[in-house]
Amino acid sequence: MFVHNIDPVFLTIGPIQIRYYGLIFVFGIIFSYLTIKHLAKKKQLPLSSKDLEDLLIYGVIGVIVGARLGSILSGLGFYVQNPLQIFAVWHGGMAFHGGLVGLVAAGYLFSRKKKIGFYDIADIAVIPVAFALGLGRIANFINGEFYGTLSNLPWAVQFQGVEGFRHPVQLYEAAKNFFIFSLLWTLKDKQLPKG
Repeated sequence: MFVHNIDPVFLTIGPIQIRYYGLIFVFGIIFSYLTIKHLAKKKQLPLSSKDLEDLLIYGVIGVIVGARLGSILSGLGFYVQNPLQIFAVWHGGMAFHGGLVGLVAAGYLFSRKKKIGFYDIADIAVIPVAFALGLGRIANFINGEFYGTLSNLPWAVQFQGVEGFRHPVQLYEAAKNFFIFSLLWTLKDKQLPKG
């Protein structure tokens, strides 16, 4: 069994903290951009370098705004009583479901603006997004958040401030996302229906 005592802060420079979560988030964005660029070229999608940069901006804004809104809506009572906390993203509060909705909406708006089929973009974007989600769950593990139920399995984890040893569901989900990425990567050259 493992006692979780990982410091989520990678580096502190004066009052500035660089957290593993942020580094992983940035790496996921860069990985997604490079992978989409590679796959768009391979699939001969009519996307210029400027279009790909625009897609990156749309995606990042969509994920961040959607994830924050999802978190706010999930804890609406708290934010109604503390409205300034809506902007305090450094206190956490990014919800996957909101980020997904934001990303899909951003992809849809981008595809409409560029007059490219939404599924043409989505079919290549989903590949690196699966990988980035796996990285995100590893970041959740480092942060010691979203732990599972009590367990006495040899790989159970004792998270700080939480009773008992728990399933490391963050790592289970990361493995699931990496499996999905691997599967999608192997299918990327197959002729499949759009979407």
